[in-house]
Amino acid sequence: MTREEYANFLLPECKHDRKYYEEKYPKRNLGENVIVTRLAPSPTGMVHIGSLYQGMVASKLAHQTNGVCFLRIEDTDQKRSIDDGINVIINSLKSYDINFDEGPILDNNMDKGNYGPYIQSMRKDIYQAFVKDLIIKDLAYPSFLTPEEKEKMLSIEKARKERLGYYGKWTSKERALSIDEVVEKIKNGEKYTIRLKSNGDFDRKIVINDSIKGKIELPENDMDIVLLKEDGIPTYHFAHAVDDTLMGTTHVTRGDEWISSLNIHYELFKVLGFKLPTYAHLATIQKEENGIRRKISKRKDPEANVLYYKEKGIPVEAVKIYLYTLANSNFEEWMNNNPDKDIEEFNMTFDKMSTSGSLFDMDKLLNISRNYLSKLTAKEVYDNLLSWSSIYDKEFNNLITKYKEKTIDTLNIERESNKPRKDFAMYSEIKDSIYFMYNELYEAKDYEWQKITDINEIKNILNIYIDKYYDESLNEEEWFNNVKLLCDNLGYASNMKEYKKEPDKFKGNVADISTVIRVAITTKSRTPNLYDIIKILGKDEIKRRIDMI
Repeated sequence: MTREEYANFLLPECKHDRKYYEEKYPKRNLGENVIVTRLAPSPTGMVHIGSLYQGMVASKLAHQTNGVCFLRIEDTDQKRSIDDGINVIINSLKSYDINFDEGPILDNNMDKGNYGPYIQSMRKDIYQAFVKDLIIKDLAYPSFLTPEEKEKMLSIEKARKERLGYYGKWTSKERALSIDEVVEKIKNGEKYTIRLKSNGDFDRKIVINDSIKGKIELPENDMDIVLLKEDGIPTYHFAHAVDDTLMGTTHVTRGDEWISSLNIHYELFKVLGFKLPTYAHLATIQKEENGIRRKISKRKDPEANVLYYKEKGIPVEAVKIYLYTLANSNFEEWMNNNPDKDIEEFNMTFDKMSTSGSLFDMDKLLNISRNYLSKLTAKEVYDNLLSWSSIYDKEFNNLITKYKEKTIDTLNIERESNKPRKDFAMYSEIKDSIYFMYNELYEAKDYEWQKITDINEIKNILNIYIDKYYDESLNEEEWFNNVKLLCDNLGYASNMKEYKKEPDKFKGNVADISTVIRVAITTKSRTPNLYDIIKILGKDEIKRRIDMI
């Protein structure tokens, strides 16, 4: 049996050879310095904030060079894949304005682009064609190592304090099997994987220039890693080497947790005769807990899930701005110097990316979000709030739909000015900020009275105010002058300077009286501009609320 016949025997379902696929997927015809990147998530559930970050970086780097960013679904681990997992990925990333040039991004996961299929489980024949080529060249071999044998091997290695893995002497028995011996085992029904016949030496070093980390030095790989599993599906290591080459990836941007596998990938590219892409290992997003940094976890941290920001109503733009601050250290300075420019005009570079973990700071994200929301018009906030509440708070959605103009007027209080209010950082906070503007939500309880707490005094202030000093026709200055007249009438200081000079001379001051009116109408001691609230609610509603005290 020739080695070609042997390869066909080991992989009988493989329809094509390596040459066929190399001709099918020609090199991309791109200009110099054009970047081709990819995001390659697994459809195992929710999209992690780290995947969003990597996708944003990959997309930005490619598109600012007029390059290509494609989506590849790495679903070779079928046990972990979930139903509709691909759509979860596509829709989650699309909602954050990450749009791919190629990939399974059309209806029913149909491919867009000439280098598909972009779903790895649909590329089985491609991987087998390249493995078959390695078998012919005696660079790969069938392995009959059982899970029990592997466990025993690892136990011995641990006891001897040796390196763990399938290398050197541990592989010699299987490597020595003749073709006839292998054929007999297979005919007897023994299951097998296909392993790399590594030629590496752990005592030698390789050096790889990473665009972010700089020079990375690692020992050569000497592990006979699995290339194809028993079901003929490839491992991540092998699949990514084949895919990134055939799909024309120039830059592999991925999390730095993959650095430990870089020596394996280096050897695979070398054995396959492929040109090594440029690697750029992004620092992982970390969280500080009890003074210790750790990778942000989808199991422990709700903010690891990109849906968390949707549910809270944190604007997409705010999340993107925050992630840009993590991506490049000079972004904030650029943004401050270019307040009117779209962030897509920013030029992202590898040299400004962190080489260590980026600390996730929710407070900073919320501050960015407050600033962003404060710059929107009331109509823009209303439209976004309407969209968000239609999914996450239908009761509030019905109210703001019913009272559209009233809601827009409320949202516009102290908004379009040089120093707009920054009351909320997310759409989910708006309801609690303005609930008192709606009779359906207003409850006459839990009043936040401040300095004046005597209920009889409060009622006296309010009754005199509404009977003698409130006039809907007054402008804001006239309205406040009337509040001052009310103070003079009741023994409160209408002038704060006079009050500070002789506080004992007065029962209180104009701020105390204003607070009583504010709390009586809203139950809150802190609200947007009281005059605007009063104008929107109207005299009848103000009187009704005062009568409830």
